[in-house]
Amino acid sequence: MSELAKVIGERIRVARKEKGLSQDALALACGIDRSYMGRIERGEVNITVDKLYLIAKTLDCSHAQLLP
Repeated sequence: MSELAKVIGERIRVARKEKGLSQDALALACGIDRSYMGRIERGEVNITVDKLYLIAKTLDCSHAQLLP
């Protein structure tokens, strides 16, 4: 996948860990399948803007914080 997807995934992982959430907990809170959340964090998929905003809202951070 693209370098951009990898960077966004890593930023999501860092923000999630800072909030003390497991990947399962974040996926459940977002209504996203756990395996798909794992693929997002590994940068294996390009997420939609909608999903980016949803994840940012769930993590209580700005969507810009998740972008390079």
